[in-house]
Amino acid sequence: MKICGVEIKGSEAIIAVIDIENDQVMSVDVEPKKISLENDEDPKLVKSFFETFSGFIRDNQLERVVIKKRSKKGEYAGGAVTFKIEGLIQLIDGCLVDLIAAQTITAVQRKKLHELPDNLNKYQEQAFLAAICSI
Repeated sequence: MKICGVEIKGSEAIIAVIDIENDQVMSVDVEPKKISLENDEDPKLVKSFFETFSGFIRDNQLERVVIKKRSKKGEYAGGAVTFKIEGLIQLIDGCLVDLIAAQTITAVQRKKLHELPDNLNKYQEQAFLAAICSI
């Protein structure tokens, strides 16, 4: 089973993919590692983001997407664009989309103690951990 972890920062969806076979978790090196929504007020660019992310899901035969949730209020609240990106990802047909809290990611990381793969960039860590939480 291939799972895509996503962390949304600003106008970017940061991606990390894992593959689970025989209870073994492997990081999958994919391109792109980020998909951006350049201008959320331009309908063509919003549709382009949706089509690009949908194509990524389809091309990599991903069965599940796990998105790290952002806070809706308070000091670390997510911006409007991040929620738009989240909604666009949730609309993609053919894969299950889950949201996971940052606190859950921290708790699972403590329990499972997964080493971060060498092929993972620093900025992909939270997306990778979100994917791991779905196991």
